[in-house]
Amino acid sequence: MTALRDVRSPAWPTDPMAEPVVLLLMHGYGSNEHDLTGLMPALGLDLPWASLRAPLDAGNGGAAWFAITTPGNPGAQPVAAATEAIWAWVDANLASGTRVIPIGFSQGGLMASQLLRTRPERVLAPVVLGGFVLGAAQPGDDTLAAERPALFWGRGAEDRVIGAPAIDRTSSFLPLHSTLVERVYPGLAHGINAAELGDVREFVTINAGIGAVGGR
Repeated sequence: MTALRDVRSPAWPTDPMAEPVVLLLMHGYGSNEHDLTGLMPALGLDLPWASLRAPLDAGNGGAAWFAITTPGNPGAQPVAAATEAIWAWVDANLASGTRVIPIGFSQGGLMASQLLRTRPERVLAPVVLGGFVLGAAQPGDDTLAAERPALFWGRGAEDRVIGAPAIDRTSSFLPLHSTLVERVYPGLAHGINAAELGDVREFVTINAGIGAVGGR
């Protein structure tokens, strides 16, 4: 398995193994590891972060977590391979007791939900932006149904990239497997706006027990 490339926060700790919580950023299809890093100053969370590059080449400098075959309904095996690649990065770079807060957009949003659904004990306050969940059952689903951890799902009311079947599937799954905070933003297409960033900041601050910049 090829190790995932990443970019890290300017204040990435000299001993990341000692960190109790780390943010993981995961971009959407055709983008790259630099995409979501520009949101971090506006998000204002006082945590180290790493932004991962998806393993598949999508051309023009972009990458993908899995190939698009049926939009909004990827096969379980390619998603599992991408999930394993992320966990391999976590295992190689963070201590076994470090919990991750995954923030993912679009395909990256699905990957954020996959981390929760495969190793729920390692994940804290996941954030799914413009994303959806996989249809196939995952190893942690029974645990999630029992424990209902906090999860943020935000999307644009005018999003035409993620189709209705994927939204319906996610709308059915998440309330039964999480304490869901769902936000739909009027006028927003397949993107992220300032209102959503504010809601994410509030969600992570409350549910991960950390502060905004200067308040940790």
